[in-house]
Amino acid sequence: MVEQVDKPIESLLQARLHDPFGLLGLHREGAEWVVRVYEPYATDVDLLSNAEPGAFKRIHPAGVFEWRGSSEPPRPYRLRMHYGSTTHEIFDPYQFPPHISPDDLYLFGEGKLRQGYRMLGSHGIEIDGVKGVRFAVWAPNAERVSVVGEFNQWDGRVHPMRSHGSSGVWELFIPEIAQHALYRYEIRNRDTGQLLTKTDPYAQGYEHRPGTAALAALPCKHRWQDGEWMEQRAQWDWLHGAINIYEVHAGSWKRHPDGRFYTYSELAADLVPYVKGMGYTHIELLPVSEHPLDESWGYQATGYFAPTSRFGSPDELRHFVDTCHRAGIGVILDWVPAHFPKDDWALARFDGTALYEHEDPRLGFHEEWGTHVFNYGRNEVKSFLMSSAHYWLAEFHFDGLRVDAVASMLYLDYSRKEGEWLPNKYGGRENLEAVDFLREMNIMVHEEFPGALTFAEESTAWPGVSRPVYLGGLGFSIKWNMGWMNDTLSYFRNDPVHRRYHHDQLTFGQLYAYTENFVLPFSHDEVVHGKGSLLSKMPGDAWQKFANLRLLLTYQMTTPGKKLNFMGNEIAQGREWQSKWELEWWQLGEEVHRGMQNLAHDLNRLYRELPALHDLDFQHEGFSWIDCNDAEKSVLSYQRRARDGSVAIVALNLTPVPRNRYRIGLPVQAQYREALNSDSEYYTGSNLGNAGLIQAETIPWMGLPCSAEIVLPPLAGVILVLKA
Repeated sequence: MVEQVDKPIESLLQARLHDPFGLLGLHREGAEWVVRVYEPYATDVDLLSNAEPGAFKRIHPAGVFEWRGSSEPPRPYRLRMHYGSTTHEIFDPYQFPPHISPDDLYLFGEGKLRQGYRMLGSHGIEIDGVKGVRFAVWAPNAERVSVVGEFNQWDGRVHPMRSHGSSGVWELFIPEIAQHALYRYEIRNRDTGQLLTKTDPYAQGYEHRPGTAALAALPCKHRWQDGEWMEQRAQWDWLHGAINIYEVHAGSWKRHPDGRFYTYSELAADLVPYVKGMGYTHIELLPVSEHPLDESWGYQATGYFAPTSRFGSPDELRHFVDTCHRAGIGVILDWVPAHFPKDDWALARFDGTALYEHEDPRLGFHEEWGTHVFNYGRNEVKSFLMSSAHYWLAEFHFDGLRVDAVASMLYLDYSRKEGEWLPNKYGGRENLEAVDFLREMNIMVHEEFPGALTFAEESTAWPGVSRPVYLGGLGFSIKWNMGWMNDTLSYFRNDPVHRRYHHDQLTFGQLYAYTENFVLPFSHDEVVHGKGSLLSKMPGDAWQKFANLRLLLTYQMTTPGKKLNFMGNEIAQGREWQSKWELEWWQLGEEVHRGMQNLAHDLNRLYRELPALHDLDFQHEGFSWIDCNDAEKSVLSYQRRARDGSVAIVALNLTPVPRNRYRIGLPVQAQYREALNSDSEYYTGSNLGNAGLIQAETIPWMGLPCSAEIVLPPLAGVILVLKA
């Protein structure tokens, strides 16, 4: 009988056995029952059974043992392993049947498995009363895949996995593994014989960097307390709501004196009250999915289902989100499905072939970023990315996804020279598979997570980015208005004496402002890599720099579109952002920085309290120019309106010259009050403005039936509202 298994045994010992369940575990051979075990470190093995317990016979000196009996051992049977003078009892993993359903395998292969994280990866489960961890991984071009870890001395011969045929999925249930045990997959490519050791793409936790091993079975123990928030979110009219986002890099908002990161729990204790007190509606976290390099800020992810261990455990991240929700703050996650790093222990050439990426570098590699491009045309890759999006929203209750680098996904020639890219099947430069993926992803989010939003960082003129899929759009909720941001910052860099020649940079945006649902971003990308802080971009002496920045934020907060500011903008941080240090909070000891923070607080409050400043952000009815033509004086004035008829009047003086008795058109004859003046001494301005009430006169002006003479302070904006 031994001769019949010599060839499989040889393959097993060479770590090449494709079907370990055909050799190992319990089998019926003629009239006998056979149990085979491979344990290279054991001296002897015993079967512990009520049927015919007994010792195994060593049938190969390398550690293959066999038991034979006339009666079938009742399952689940246990084995006693002898290691010299010590023993260890285990359940034989090769006695357990497959646990992954054919339906899930089918959906995975069709690109329709939205919860692939429940099938693949490692999961603590119970089979036949035995607790353990089920491992599953997709490696279709492997000859053999094994689970290696602390529990088997990282030996790829010990725990080879079961193949699910053409699906490319491999599975193994290993009983009684300790939670959080470190593991990887050892993969042998079927064509080249190349041996690879890879971390689990679907792992929900990893060891602390620089280690790269996955953590087995991380059950959620957090008890959510945000039911009221989630119910309200599902009914939220976000199109007409206030959305004012505070963009945060968790590793550098604050740090401990010794340089340690704040944990998720510490951020919940300190960041959440700060954001609530400042009046922001949402926090957007730069990517917190696991990544090997701090300097990537999370944009080169290796763990698409795992919060980075830098800041704590997955349950601590759940606690952070829960704390935000109970404080009335939404949380958006920066998510990166556009590319992934080339680390050889992660996704790159996962089974020895271009599996998640394209084989041809003209499709599959970003030279600019040194990263691989996902193959969106491969169904299993679609299931991977769809499941990642689903995972963060379902398991962590995030309120939205900001999708990074959408333009790089949409265009095959993105950042490529002629001859460095391949056209689509129609000869065009559009990445049709990426378009399909983005549409399906957005449909899924809006179907399964009512009230959750998707944000596209997309800088081109691709039509309908934030329009529904059924209307031919990509289906995003909101698009970043990069054109507005670039034009605005370009304008503000100019010395005020020259601004009259660039007036159109502030007025042009209204020509396209309602073609998409826009958010107006001053993000991390604008205050890093030598670009300087927002404050340092402003021209003039110190006083003018602060006045210009106060004016810039006033313009942003009163212009149609939802709002986003990177941390530090609100305190006028002096130096550009450095991810290895915390923000310059010490600057709040200086009056001018406290003044900027006071202004940000009051602008945030007004934005939320005045429907005119947010209700019709996405509709042209919410905005009209009072005067957009006064380039000579560099003055802009406009109305913001809400559906309830309320109105806010905004006037901006973009020069340091005070404009006394400046006549401005007004919509109705009534009294107006100055709701905000960015030149107030409370914000460390010169305190020039309109004390008391402004009475509109029946003097038609600028196409409006009434007008009034007001004071426009230097480098400042004023917001007027009707007296209540």
